[in-house]
Amino acid sequence: MDRVLRGIAGSFILISLLLAHYVSPLWLWFTAFVGLNLFQSAITNWCPMMWILKRIG
Repeated sequence: MDRVLRGIAGSFILISLLLAHYVSPLWLWFTAFVGLNLFQSAITNWCPMMWILKRIG
């Protein structure tokens, strides 16, 4: 589960960086959101994506 979560977070960051480069720099806000969420989950030990993945199975 942790490997999947790290893969999803890494993919989101890379995709948003590509979108920021080729489409609009406003996509960097999504990169910041993912980073902030990773920081928040390190402090609180709760991650919304982990909750979603557990619900999916």
